[in-house]
Amino acid sequence: MSEGRNVFRVNEKEYGASYREHLLAQYQLYVEGMEKISDRRQNANNYFITINTVLISFIGILFQVKIFEQITWIKSLIAVIGIIICVIFWFLLRSYKQLNTGKFKVIHEIENKLPLGLYDYEWKMLGEGKNQGVYFPFSHIEMIIPWVFGIVYVVLGVLFWRC
Repeated sequence: MSEGRNVFRVNEKEYGASYREHLLAQYQLYVEGMEKISDRRQNANNYFITINTVLISFIGILFQVKIFEQITWIKSLIAVIGIIICVIFWFLLRSYKQLNTGKFKVIHEIENKLPLGLYDYEWKMLGEGKNQGVYFPFSHIEMIIPWVFGIVYVVLGVLFWRC
């Protein structure tokens, strides 16, 4: 539990005969909600990777099209837009990571009242993400992607400015 908060509002005795049944039902709904968040996170990844791929491809086309040789500010503007997209992408990924971290803490807390603590056990088996030899969290890799695209945009922006 963190900061004196408790996911359990009442104990089994106060709640009544349906406590275990309702606990399991709420746990199942919560896990399903967490999985939906993970799906939305993956969709956001796909969306931003697609946008960045298209934008970089468009910049590559601009290198080939002679019309834009005299208008370097358009290329630089596109690079700046790409950097802004990367910043938004990074903050969104960070937000999803924080949300999932919170959701897993709640799941672990609920599992204290269930016969099996599967998510908590799995997390401990994976060294809680502290030992990269045992488990290297996907979120660490995922957070690098906007930086890679951002660096590409910075390099392209500098090249555009010099051309």
